[in-house]
Amino acid sequence: MKLMAGNSNLPLARAIAAYLEAELTDASVRRFADEEIFVEIHENVRGEDVFIIQSTSYPANDNLMELLIAIDACRRASAKRITAVLPYFGYARQDRKPGPRTPISAKLVANLITEAGANRVLSVDLHAGQIQGFFDIPTDNLYAAPTMAVDIKDRYEGKDLMVVSPDVGGVVRARALAKRLDNAPLAIVDKRRERPGESEVMNIIGDVRGRCCILADDIVDSGGTLCNAAQALMDAGAKSVAAYITHGVLSGSAVARVDKSALTELVITDSILPTDATIDSSRIRVLSVAPLIGEAVRRIADESSVSSLFD
Repeated sequence: MKLMAGNSNLPLARAIAAYLEAELTDASVRRFADEEIFVEIHENVRGEDVFIIQSTSYPANDNLMELLIAIDACRRASAKRITAVLPYFGYARQDRKPGPRTPISAKLVANLITEAGANRVLSVDLHAGQIQGFFDIPTDNLYAAPTMAVDIKDRYEGKDLMVVSPDVGGVVRARALAKRLDNAPLAIVDKRRERPGESEVMNIIGDVRGRCCILADDIVDSGGTLCNAAQALMDAGAKSVAAYITHGVLSGSAVARVDKSALTELVITDSILPTDATIDSSRIRVLSVAPLIGEAVRRIADESSVSSLFD
């Protein structure tokens, strides 16, 4: 087994390698003067089971190209099997046509990864489960819910918990987390999005009075929806509101928005490399998914069950 890392999230790649008691493959990713990407592998990978760890987060296009070129380099170096490990799969929100003459970019990216030479894909909390079907190669979708559930139990033991989905589309994800929290009750925030990046909270489905609410979702980008939902829950009588989100995109002024919000804390994973602003924020905490991904990588390499991780 060989572990190879792109530049998108080197600390996570090193943590995965440490979990597996392995070394990262000696490789370099360089750029020419015109920002053209060049990947060179400095050790033999012929006949090896190669895992390339690369989140396609900001800058999404650069990181995606790094991944594709790294896959091609391994394929041309005669690697036996290449697994693209995507802790965060960019373009996942473009998984359908929201209107006429619009792309389904998640399918396009899936095709690119497949055509580059990947034999398998491993990701964490895909925005929509059907994205697995966009790939014509085996795809494993890991869930951060078990990691989050352990942290929630440690910090909120004895509290009157209620898991809240920030929109109707996230109910399945929120229900899965609630089930791990001893079947905690579930509430839903009904919102209407007028345009991308903006949302208006309409009402709360469920009685949240006196509850410690846990907002659960897969992606926080601008933070507007999350902060509006937190305020709506407090206005509805919630005792406190915390958020557990897998992928902390946190673009623009999102961190400042969270710091000024009604949230007691925002907990994200390290699937995306945290920015300095994120690390410095007193309200944002980072959980590591390195053990989760590392164990999945071990099981794929050993040809054992990955789904049993979540039993």
